[in-house]
Amino acid sequence: MSSSTEPRPPALRLASTGTLTYGLSVGEVLGASSLADARLIAGASGLARIVQRLNVMEVPDILAWVKPHELLLTTGYPLRNTPQSLGRLVADLDERGLAALAIKLGRYLDDLPPEMIEQADRLGFPLILLPGDVGFDDILNQVLTDILNRQASTLVRAEEIHRALVQIVLGGGGLQEIAEEMASLLGAAVVLTDVDGRILVSAGSPEGLAALRESPWTERDGRVRPPERHGVGGPYAVVPVVAGGFDHGSIVAYGPPGALRETDVHALERAATVAALVITKQQAVAAVESKYRADFLRDVLVGRAGGEERVTQHAASLGWDLGRPVVVVVAELDPETAAHRRGEPDERAVQDRFMATWMSAVRNRDPRAAVAAFSHEVVTVAGATASVDVARLVREATAAFTDHSGLRRSFSVGVSRTAPSPSAMPGAYEQAVRAVRVGRQLHGPGAVAYFDQLGVYRLLSLVPDTAELHAFVRETLGELADEGDAEASDLRQTLQMLLETNLNVAETARRLHFHYNTLRYRIGKLERLLGPFTEDAHLRLNLTLALHVLRMRGI
Repeated sequence: MSSSTEPRPPALRLASTGTLTYGLSVGEVLGASSLADARLIAGASGLARIVQRLNVMEVPDILAWVKPHELLLTTGYPLRNTPQSLGRLVADLDERGLAALAIKLGRYLDDLPPEMIEQADRLGFPLILLPGDVGFDDILNQVLTDILNRQASTLVRAEEIHRALVQIVLGGGGLQEIAEEMASLLGAAVVLTDVDGRILVSAGSPEGLAALRESPWTERDGRVRPPERHGVGGPYAVVPVVAGGFDHGSIVAYGPPGALRETDVHALERAATVAALVITKQQAVAAVESKYRADFLRDVLVGRAGGEERVTQHAASLGWDLGRPVVVVVAELDPETAAHRRGEPDERAVQDRFMATWMSAVRNRDPRAAVAAFSHEVVTVAGATASVDVARLVREATAAFTDHSGLRRSFSVGVSRTAPSPSAMPGAYEQAVRAVRVGRQLHGPGAVAYFDQLGVYRLLSLVPDTAELHAFVRETLGELADEGDAEASDLRQTLQMLLETNLNVAETARRLHFHYNTLRYRIGKLERLLGPFTEDAHLRLNLTLALHVLRMRGI
């Protein structure tokens, strides 16, 4: 089998550390003039293995001295007395990541054992038969020179790409211009995505972008998620965009099969570096703008932003419409569960992600709504119209929001009454905050509570002295106030059902699946503990309120 191959551009591969390694493929090495008469006798499927260095086998225990990506040269002298061990040698070299083994026959070994050739074919480990008249020094000099020259040319190209991208940024360009430059250089469709795979910018021919949208790596919602985050695989090449220890997404190139090579990964790395600088700059500007917007909205919600006309005009300059009837919506991340604590999520990053997700959902429903992140909550002032469906808004945000640790995080939401003017917004904000707190206490994490629908709980939540509420529960329920007592809890459930059915014994027995006489016995026991509530309407009112306070989970 002839070894002559057409020279190809220098190859790069990802090392186990995730960084790119330079070198020539075994196929390229066989194209060197010093190996013109060499023959590949086994392991043809491994011609893409990378050669970064060369070594000469002079001792039988060579395994202690070899390194990954080596082309090992030998005359067979170290193994002349034990040719049967050559089969095992191939497996050992393959296990250590070597690129290939080149052997001279005739002087010390006449033939290679069949099991050695079979093993090489099975593992895709190239075995090269060297001509007898070529010297190892000629091979070493030429191949190493080719590796260094091609590595240098690759670095020069990468540096030129880097300078071109930097000039784009210095000239005021952004992510779109970076994507267009890379699409032109690579002749491929190029997209920049966020950490969720959502496309931020795209460039390339309409045909290439259409092919990317139809590829297996593009999901139904348009998110691009290649199986790997770094490297080249089939028709795509991808590199993560990372800055300051934070993952900002990926830059992905997509072209026809074979169009993208490992060298293009290095070009994308340079583009990712520049893109990270652009994103960091954008985030810094956005952070200042976001703080300015949040400070203004906070002033509006505490009543210190000035007159209504000033508030309306200044809000309009920010793209907000506060001159219409609005509702205030407060969304808070629920406290972490044990599972989230084990994942050790960065709460600041989670809060930022939550803010971005919530804002996107709000913008889709009401583009003129005011949205800002405060210390522990995201506040929205949206139009009080039928088009602003808060329940649907919450569903959309919940479906889109997953923290960076991959865990779904819940959040609770409170909605105020309608505020007809800016002067009524401070009161609406207090209502929304109270609705969040009461809703979570009543229904647990993920609650959506409307202030107008809290009923008696709204009145109870207005009592500032929670100790007085607890005292009222103990005085009214007595022994039944013990939440840790199973019997007390069972009796409270019976009492709750009696009150809800307006003391209808037959209906209560049916709902609780009790025998009529069993329920009569329980009623007698409850009256001995609580008093004659079946006859005293005021006592029934007190018992109902006490049970409501208990349900409010610690208010």
